[in-house]
Amino acid sequence: MTGPHQREPVATDGAPLQEAVAAVVLVHGRGATARSMIQLAYEFYREEVAYLAPQAARNTWYPNSFLAPVEANEPGRSSGLQRLSELVTEANEADIPTERILVCGFSQGGCLASEFVARNPTQYGGLAVFSGGLIGESVDPEEYEGDLQGTPAFLGCSDIDPHIPESRVHETADVLQRLGASVDTRIYPGMAHTINEDEISAVSELLDSILEEAP
Repeated sequence: MTGPHQREPVATDGAPLQEAVAAVVLVHGRGATARSMIQLAYEFYREEVAYLAPQAARNTWYPNSFLAPVEANEPGRSSGLQRLSELVTEANEADIPTERILVCGFSQGGCLASEFVARNPTQYGGLAVFSGGLIGESVDPEEYEGDLQGTPAFLGCSDIDPHIPESRVHETADVLQRLGASVDTRIYPGMAHTINEDEISAVSELLDSILEEAP
């Protein structure tokens, strides 16, 4: 498909894809920018890693709450999922296998990232979801099929997040675990809609694990 996000730029940093041993796909939240995710990535920067941050059209991946019916968020949702697929393919074509790709997103970007990995199951280097969850009015585990082959998945969120119900975080974790992911869910009491140091540390550890297994 040619959707609203297909022609938007990609912010990059770190090693060029052709020279990198691993890649991180960074998905920004509603109203934010690709460049803001590159700034976040400096918290877990590794010089041998390529950082790829796609930009959403008008800074928004889809128009309504991620808890709205799926149809209400089309074509943005599908276009965004395809954009992530395109970047994973681009990394693969540069000889970076999917098992050395970490998909990471915050808020609306975290929702898109979790939905992408759950709907395109294979062995990823990892999934990191900051304040996000699977997209839709409800979650039907039967809609997700395949094998994540032990992909490490980190989900962090506040118990009082104004945008992300804690229940959806747990539903997302259950689906990922059912698909064969190794899930680490951390709920932070009273935290604002943000990213904390513990979450950054968790992603740093994920990335280091990927690099330890790189040739």
